[in-house]
Amino acid sequence: MITASRHRITQDTVQNTPENDHEQDAAPSKTRRKKDMHALQEIGEQLVELDPKKLNEFDLPEILLDAILLARPMTKHGARRRQMQYIGRLMREVDMQPIQEKLDAWQQVSVHQTARLHQLERWRERLLTDEHALTEFAEKYPAADLQHLRLLIRNAQKEKAADKPPKSFRSLFQELQAIIAKT
Repeated sequence: MITASRHRITQDTVQNTPENDHEQDAAPSKTRRKKDMHALQEIGEQLVELDPKKLNEFDLPEILLDAILLARPMTKHGARRRQMQYIGRLMREVDMQPIQEKLDAWQQVSVHQTARLHQLERWRERLLTDEHALTEFAEKYPAADLQHLRLLIRNAQKEKAADKPPKSFRSLFQELQAIIAKT
């Protein structure tokens, strides 16, 4: 015998039926809306930090552009926070896909550029401290002018020993940059 209490239909049961699944998907939860709002505010923060030349590359509505420009000089935390919330609200009506793609592309360029600079710094440091590094560098970059590199390395080492300004040290970096850029 089945009792009525074991098979009682609750409001939750009705809401979780397949017929009502599309209604749940259509209306995002409050948590989802807050996460989306915070994501828009973060993108807005990135836009506020951009220089005006890069900001003009985006096709932003005038009201959003004005809000971004107003947020720049704000220093009071409360006022800036409210302005960022306003920017986030305005951004709900803008297609964020191209904006996010462009910001990500700029970020990637920055990451690659930083990695390249670190590579140059490591080569310069190795060339100045390790006598076998020049041979490795010549194998990896056969087009390099080894005589000129030897001269720059020797002068940079002398400058460092004599506490002189690092003219050859900088020249060595620029020479490495030119050689590696050719490959």
